[in-house]
Amino acid sequence: MVRALSEKDIEILIRAAPEFKGESCSSSGVSYRSILPPVANHYSSDCIDFKSRISTLSDDELIYLFSLIEDGSESLHCLNPEYADALISVIRTRLGDVEAKRVGRIYAAQVECD
Repeated sequence: MVRALSEKDIEILIRAAPEFKGESCSSSGVSYRSILPPVANHYSSDCIDFKSRISTLSDDELIYLFSLIEDGSESLHCLNPEYADALISVIRTRLGDVEAKRVGRIYAAQVECD
């Protein structure tokens, strides 16, 4: 689902990637349409850095991201598997096993469709 980032989305993106300055995707020139792919693919130096960045988000921000993932607004298909695993690990630790399994299923379904 294509969407424009809301003010709240941009606040979360800035929290996870303080160096974000409103850029668009360097490879396509298109404005970001999700939060997690740019953090993973443009700002994180590696999977450990990605996990550290998303771990800085508050529980409310993670719940918000989870709701976007569930309704299909937040894309996961651009995440490499190890980054998806890092996200699932943070979700499991902070929100619970049920939520983590749900994100894992959504990720698998999105990757399968590519």
